[in-house]
Amino acid sequence: MKPHTYQFLVGVFASVGSVLYGYDLGVIAGVVGSTSYAELFNADAAQNGAVVSLFTGGAFFGAMFAGPAGDYLGRRLTILLGALLFLVGGAIQTAAQTINYLYGGRAIAGLGVGFLTMIIPVYQSEIAHPSIRGRVTGLQQFMLGIGAFLAGWITWGCYTNLTNDGQWRIPLGIQNLPAVILATLILFFPESPRWLVDHDRADEGLATLAKLHSNGDVNDPWVRAEFASIQETITFEHENEAKSYMELFTNISAFRRLFLAMSIQAATQMTGVSAIQYFSVTIFAQIGISADNALKYQAINSILALIAQAMCMLLIDKFGRRPTLIIGNLVNCVMFIAATVLLAKFPPDTNSGGTAGWGFIIVTWLYNISFSFACGPLSWIIPAEIFDTHTRSKGVSLATMTSFAFNTLIGQVTSIAVDAVGWRFFVLFAVCNATNALFFYLVLPETKRVPLEQMGTVVFARDAPWIVVGDRYQVYRAAAAAAARDVVGDDDLKKHEI
Repeated sequence: MKPHTYQFLVGVFASVGSVLYGYDLGVIAGVVGSTSYAELFNADAAQNGAVVSLFTGGAFFGAMFAGPAGDYLGRRLTILLGALLFLVGGAIQTAAQTINYLYGGRAIAGLGVGFLTMIIPVYQSEIAHPSIRGRVTGLQQFMLGIGAFLAGWITWGCYTNLTNDGQWRIPLGIQNLPAVILATLILFFPESPRWLVDHDRADEGLATLAKLHSNGDVNDPWVRAEFASIQETITFEHENEAKSYMELFTNISAFRRLFLAMSIQAATQMTGVSAIQYFSVTIFAQIGISADNALKYQAINSILALIAQAMCMLLIDKFGRRPTLIIGNLVNCVMFIAATVLLAKFPPDTNSGGTAGWGFIIVTWLYNISFSFACGPLSWIIPAEIFDTHTRSKGVSLATMTSFAFNTLIGQVTSIAVDAVGWRFFVLFAVCNATNALFFYLVLPETKRVPLEQMGTVVFARDAPWIVVGDRYQVYRAAAAAAARDVVGDDDLKKHEI
């Protein structure tokens, strides 16, 4: 098996944890929109918001705990811990008889997902060759899409064919299966070689690096060069840097990376994606589309998202991070403007759900294609690759916490805001997508194919300007491009191709 194929397959398996998050994104709209759920719990808008937001609130704390756990336990054991927590929460919410039990199950399952979504892209970035790092780390969003795809069709099928509690319990119960698979098999896969070297297990780190990149040949020139680079970088970090969260705020280079990673995650949530995913039934009702049709159209939407995510994985290491994220946000902005106009001009009482409804559906599909190709995958790819080894787990932890904090906010207020102000709520997301594009144009450097060990010395050097447009940053752009060329020569690509 070629090394890149092996790395990719390891990344695919680790991403099973991301299926859990994607499944929940897709399933919860059908759960809170089902008739049997409404009859059992009699939940109002605020309670439905809590059902959604307690999951992401739990994930916020899971991401927080996953940072130190990833450094202390290792990447694999942290993934195992996340899967086990999710199983406990999944069982509680599936069997819930009162809404308080549902709240508890959602919070515990969210805690597990927080562990998984934080540590998985870190693990993937540390095992992947620089030439395919974006592709492997992008699996996080692709597997989110797989989860959403499965949830969309399962939820729609249960909604249309069942009238008892199985209408929402079956979709919630099915999400435990990927967690069982992940918890059972994760320890059979390799630990991160960078984590092993960082914890005085250099021989194991070299052997793992060789297994990942040269079919076990520890004398392979690329493996030796990469191992030496990892050792040199980690030795310097041990001698000169403090292994604590404080360094992320006191070291100017580390703080710049933290600021960028947290900004990317916050901006991604403010594109409006969670509002549509969590409350599609409520939002589609604004233009006169029934609940069963809304779930069906969202299920179709999940297929389009998967195609876009697959295209991102194939192309992101060619196109680069910076232009993709900027253009994606601009397209999102245009789609939200169109959706807002349709909602404003054709409310339900105009009985325009036919023509206008199809216009709204197509706009949401186009938005989802744009988001799934650009913003979604890059919100995981960029934070996972920009930090040093000893700050990566902590930095990605804080970035993922930011994502879930904003996700919780959106989940709690969307249903209430749609009821209160209707289409005006969506103006917010049109504006945010436009400002996102401007922000990333100014501050986001290109990190495509730059080795992890050179991020701090090339792209995020201490004296590098934070504004990346203009002549002052030209020398750093050139250095980053040179580092990428040095790693990915023609011979190297042929040797490590999938």
